[in-house]
Amino acid sequence: MAVGIFDSGLGGLTVLDAVQKRMPDLPLLYYGDNAHTPYGTRVPDDIYNLTTAGVQALFDRGCDLVILACNTASAAALRRMQEGWVPEGKRVLGVFVPLIEALTERNWGDNSPPRQVAVNDVALFATPATVSSRAFQRELAFRAIGVDVEAQPCGGVVDAIEAGDMILAEALVRSHVEALKRRMPRPQAAILGCTHYPLVEDVFRDALGEDVAVYSQPNLVAASLDDYLQRRPEMLGSGKPGFLTTGDPKSVEAKATLFLRRKISFEGVE
Repeated sequence: MAVGIFDSGLGGLTVLDAVQKRMPDLPLLYYGDNAHTPYGTRVPDDIYNLTTAGVQALFDRGCDLVILACNTASAAALRRMQEGWVPEGKRVLGVFVPLIEALTERNWGDNSPPRQVAVNDVALFATPATVSSRAFQRELAFRAIGVDVEAQPCGGVVDAIEAGDMILAEALVRSHVEALKRRMPRPQAAILGCTHYPLVEDVFRDALGEDVAVYSQPNLVAASLDDYLQRRPEMLGSGKPGFLTTGDPKSVEAKATLFLRRKISFEGVE
């Protein structure tokens, strides 16, 4: 049995790591679409087609529940998948909702009308595709009113991280924070809307300043998944744990150590 974790590349390994730390006995099957990464600059139909192909591969290997540990896929494809593609008996969950629940201090499954919350000015840092989708703002509007979101498309950060160029990644993060602050000088909270960004979270925190509450996804998603499986243990499925990639396994394995700080083996898939 295994829960599937889908990502456009390697960023979802930060979610996998957090889930394993919270639920060490939970088997996980990871699928990274490294042959087509990054998704952040692709058009919505392309993202949808690639995401459904990857999730279908996880379904075919016995996963009944798949987490889209990719904000771009969650933003551009998830709602469309849930409305007309996900087979009966299967579930696909995204990474936005746990983040918004934490920001708005609402419990999982709280379907009460949107209300005023403590945070009014929110900075969102994400890929260009996530920003252009406005999916975060749409999901937030279901739960809160009166929140001003200023979004900054962080071009180049994912590429720099996956290339292992952390000096460039830090420079880009500081540039993007500076650009956002010109439009929203005093955000109360900042959302790191990409699962790669935990690797440079300390840079975001330093650039934003200690007065800004920073919300990062992996631990929040892990806590939400734990809660979900306690209520729906039948969604564990029958898949076998492991690591799959559409890219060259050896190349992907070398880069993956940056995310997990340990060596893992990937199986290549079409």
